[in-house]
Amino acid sequence: MALRHKIIVADDHPLFRAALQQAVRQALADVDIVEADTLEAVHQAVADHPDADLILLDLHMPGAHGFSGLVFLRGVNPGIPVVVVSGSEENHVIRRAIDYGSSGFIPKSASLDTIASAIRQVIEGEVWVPPEVAGNMDEISEEEARFAEALASLTPQQFRVLNMLTEGLLNKQIAYELQVSEATIKAHVTAILRKLGVHSRTQAVIAAKRLEVEAPKVAG
Repeated sequence: MALRHKIIVADDHPLFRAALQQAVRQALADVDIVEADTLEAVHQAVADHPDADLILLDLHMPGAHGFSGLVFLRGVNPGIPVVVVSGSEENHVIRRAIDYGSSGFIPKSASLDTIASAIRQVIEGEVWVPPEVAGNMDEISEEEARFAEALASLTPQQFRVLNMLTEGLLNKQIAYELQVSEATIKAHVTAILRKLGVHSRTQAVIAAKRLEVEAPKVAG
């Protein structure tokens, strides 16, 4: 009997989510697909489906700041492999995705057959990147690697607070958004600074911005 798989498809564009689902069904005969269109929705999907076999993750979803979503998901549930699916296809972006714990990188320009083949290989335990860039990628710095490790140690709520700091929100505004007291947010900020090894909110935001990825240019 064929093994049933569960795949979380995370992308904020409905058409591309539909294309990814088609590729997943082409790759795997017996599969349940869970959709997510924001980073919050991905977190909820992971909480609801800790037995998922794979997350296909767009880097540029609402709530995500470049690689922060990938690093956080790897920290929260390292048992679920994550494959980045992105229109940002530069070699250094692909290399950083792998160094931050992704089990693969699928360019959005890839054909459905290529995406399906990549999904199959990752499900079988391999790491997949486009063959043309496989031997031509620079590693991230030790400093970046240390920061990624620290980021992965944040709790889900601390991660949300850091994202909101990155967006320039004040403690009072974050407390309102998350429906908790300002004192709770101050405690979260203190814990975030300690875990990231920085001394101020500004330093935390600068560190978090290192994980950002320029959005792919869309012809308009």
